[in-house]
Amino acid sequence: MAIIDKTQELETKPIGQLLWIYALPSVVSQLIASVYNICDRVFLGQYVGALAISGLAITMPIMNIVHAFGSLVGAGSAARMSIVLGRKDVRWAEKILGNSMLLTFFFGLVFVLGGYLKMDAILSAFGASEATIAYAREYMVIVLPGMFLTTVTFNLAGLIRASGYPTKSMFILAGGAVLNIVLDAVFICVLGWGIAGAAWATTISMAVSSIFSVAHFVQKTSFIRFRRHGWAPKLYIFRNVLAIGISPFSMNVAASAVVALLNRQLIYYGGDLAVGAYGVINTFLSMLVLLMLGLCQGMQPIAGYNYGAGQMGRLKRVYWLSMQIDVLFGLVGALLAVVVPGAMMRCFTTDAEMIRLGIPGMRFLAVMFPLVGYTITNSQFFQSIDKPWIAIVTSLSRQVLFLIPMIYLVPVVWQRLGGDGLWGVWCSCTISDVLGAALAFGLYLTQRRIFRPGYVPPERRGRKEFGPGE
Repeated sequence: MAIIDKTQELETKPIGQLLWIYALPSVVSQLIASVYNICDRVFLGQYVGALAISGLAITMPIMNIVHAFGSLVGAGSAARMSIVLGRKDVRWAEKILGNSMLLTFFFGLVFVLGGYLKMDAILSAFGASEATIAYAREYMVIVLPGMFLTTVTFNLAGLIRASGYPTKSMFILAGGAVLNIVLDAVFICVLGWGIAGAAWATTISMAVSSIFSVAHFVQKTSFIRFRRHGWAPKLYIFRNVLAIGISPFSMNVAASAVVALLNRQLIYYGGDLAVGAYGVINTFLSMLVLLMLGLCQGMQPIAGYNYGAGQMGRLKRVYWLSMQIDVLFGLVGALLAVVVPGAMMRCFTTDAEMIRLGIPGMRFLAVMFPLVGYTITNSQFFQSIDKPWIAIVTSLSRQVLFLIPMIYLVPVVWQRLGGDGLWGVWCSCTISDVLGAALAFGLYLTQRRIFRPGYVPPERRGRKEFGPGE
């Protein structure tokens, strides 16, 4: 079979059609991939109990840190590959592929080993109590290798998408998620393995997905493949990939740190069940975020390729279309959470007290999600066109600059006004969403020049700050 360059359409097809072709598989794969955590919560909530959900919720920020190192490499390498393919440099793209795998192996192994050596101390630091640490430990002991395979899979899935195969990327992620559902049912419901069954289901399904991801870049018909020259370590590629990937990495690490602090505040004001309620709420909100990120993942190769090719008009069209859709996603999610929060909670737990604690939280945390859609799109767009510092500030403002002080200040003020401190914790998230969107808009205003006629991106000016395209 002949080798086909499928990236050519990124410069020729209408933007709306391209966004549909690339974003739909990304959205579907993101939603199905979320099954890895959602199914665990559903099965554990229905067949094990509320404390198992709370124990699993404790592990989420730790898993996010490991995934953050995967995104540090995966997002940066996918964005760089799109830009260099816009310059028609296939050899450079293959170097990015090989070097991204070297970085993935390094970070993955370091943090998996670190997780085993310091597991109890880490779990305690992230809010585990005597009642929940046993569940969290049992899950993490099994799932850590699967988390390493997750970083491999998501790194390569992004590169498969960037090289012109968005649908194939979707099937790899979706296949693993479907397998996870089946194994959850077998291991938890039939065999009665409890939280260990959830961990084994996740690990096995990710192992299968990683095998198919690697196979794509081994096939002789693939446009971009693993080649010997691509595995030679190149410091300039490491630097370029990490410079872009630092934005999603910082966002994921910050999210994990914030969740740890938030869990402590929730325990103080509401107890272990409040932590479990937040885990349920966060599952619903994560689905909305995954919708938004899925769309942005579809936007990324289109934006990066046309930025590298100097097609600024097409770049502007994909930015505004993506923005409008993500804000719409946020609006639909906010309406569901505000109007029927109890129904959303009951999808994941039958515990009446957890549902009671979670209903106001569901409303507070989701009501400003249209603004979250705006913030996420800005961050992902600037990451795609190699403006990492704008992306970093945009993504971190909501979680670090605003949310951390708010989760300590607002509950105190709320109590002094005669209210429930737990409601103050929930409200702090709402305030942070508003402030983060305001800052994102201000940063966008400083970068509007890229949409003006005649703007030439640095890569089209012959500048070498990104390294040679050998």
